[in-house]
Amino acid sequence: MLRLNELEKLTKKRKRVGRGGKRGRYSGHGRGGQKSRTGSSSELRASFEGGQMPLIRRVPRRGFTNVFKIEYKVVNLQELETKFSNGDTVNQESLRQKGIVKGDRNCRIKVLGTGTLTKKLVVTISAISATASQAIQNAGGSVQLL
Repeated sequence: MLRLNELEKLTKKRKRVGRGGKRGRYSGHGRGGQKSRTGSSSELRASFEGGQMPLIRRVPRRGFTNVFKIEYKVVNLQELETKFSNGDTVNQESLRQKGIVKGDRNCRIKVLGTGTLTKKLVVTISAISATASQAIQNAGGSVQLL
């Protein structure tokens, strides 16, 4: 006959730390303190230093981030000389197609005067240095700023 006091339990009892067993009196948790308590490992963050002023707050902050800064991708004349042929148009789309400029599509491009240019190019760009502009015009090309 089925008796209520003889039924098997559906849930097991939780094991309680520090009550005998093969790991000794404290079961590997040490003697007292915050880390010996139940659930302590999940409550302490990695940067916690036990009440001491944390390192992130001891080190002073320096500088700032300028949100209005305009970033330029740099292209030199020697790259235009090797990648473009005579009479080509150089603009943001053509520089991306040739693989000279990669990354952010909204960035501005600046042409600098490193190298020599012998080809006649039509350059339509965000910014250009004075030496690069002079070199392009000496080669018979034209420069337009956006």
